[in-house]
Amino acid sequence: MTPDGGRPLLTTRFTETFGIRHPVVCGGMTAVGTADLISAVANSGALGFLTALTQPTPEALVAEIARCREMTDQPFGVNLTILPTLKPVPYQEYRDAIIDSGIRIVETAGSNPAEHVAAFKAAGVKVIHKAVSVRHAMKAESLGVDAVSIDGFECAGHPGDDDIGGLILIPAAAKKVSVPLIASGGFATGAGLVAALALGATAVNMGTRFIASDEAPVHPNVKQQIVRNDERATQLVFREFANTGRVARNTISEKIVEISSRPGATFDDIADLASGERGRSRVLRDGDIEGGLWWAGQSQGLIDSVEPCRVIVEDIVRTAAELISTTLPDVLEEA
Repeated sequence: MTPDGGRPLLTTRFTETFGIRHPVVCGGMTAVGTADLISAVANSGALGFLTALTQPTPEALVAEIARCREMTDQPFGVNLTILPTLKPVPYQEYRDAIIDSGIRIVETAGSNPAEHVAAFKAAGVKVIHKAVSVRHAMKAESLGVDAVSIDGFECAGHPGDDDIGGLILIPAAAKKVSVPLIASGGFATGAGLVAALALGATAVNMGTRFIASDEAPVHPNVKQQIVRNDERATQLVFREFANTGRVARNTISEKIVEISSRPGATFDDIADLASGERGRSRVLRDGDIEGGLWWAGQSQGLIDSVEPCRVIVEDIVRTAAELISTTLPDVLEEA
């Protein structure tokens, strides 16, 4: 039952396994996954993840978890992304902060999470691992994760180098893993949720759609640019450096692609343009759309408005339920 007494419109293995009202996820997003957004996602009945490394220290993460709990009484999780960095990250201390704070669901991403999965599982924490290929999804299941989130080529962030879209990747992964599968990349509508369920997923993960929400802690210029952008308004960067990323297309991303294609180019040649701090301060904070790199997926072409998280989630789930119960049967009968 929902908190207001109504029955959930869609129940899946994901909602049952994780105790979440709707089969919708807001995965970890650096600089965006703060209590402001994630509490709103949780209050909408979806599952959101604070991003651990958005907080400068494990102690700051503990404070952010507490702040989120002040804003919602619904379940939420924490994302821990493990990546090579110039400055060592105290991953074990962040992990301990998550466990000691009583978080019951964690999303891992990036490098092999084996050490962290074992520690989380020993503490009774459910783990979802983000993967970009079937082989990585299978490896994650072998480590004992409770669910896998599979990123199709349409997604913002790092889609890997196999370039497999969700229409193929989702059912290919569903055939190979037995834990609940969360579909990611290109999802922003109720029809997309229905498609994901038909392909073998048990929920959808959305990032770009939740950035275009009232509660997302980014400048309104960014949200309105997502609404204006179409499905072509993304750019693949860092391909030459085996670290492909999908970002919003702007003058900075185009300059990075041009410099990267020069013979002998190295990452140092684009490091200033590609700086995460530059994107966070100039774009997400100050609203200069052309000021740096910022992450966005092809789902921009499906987003027509900025809405509260509750409206976004309720519209998606209601539309999906209506498609399943009425529209699709009518279409099949007409055929």
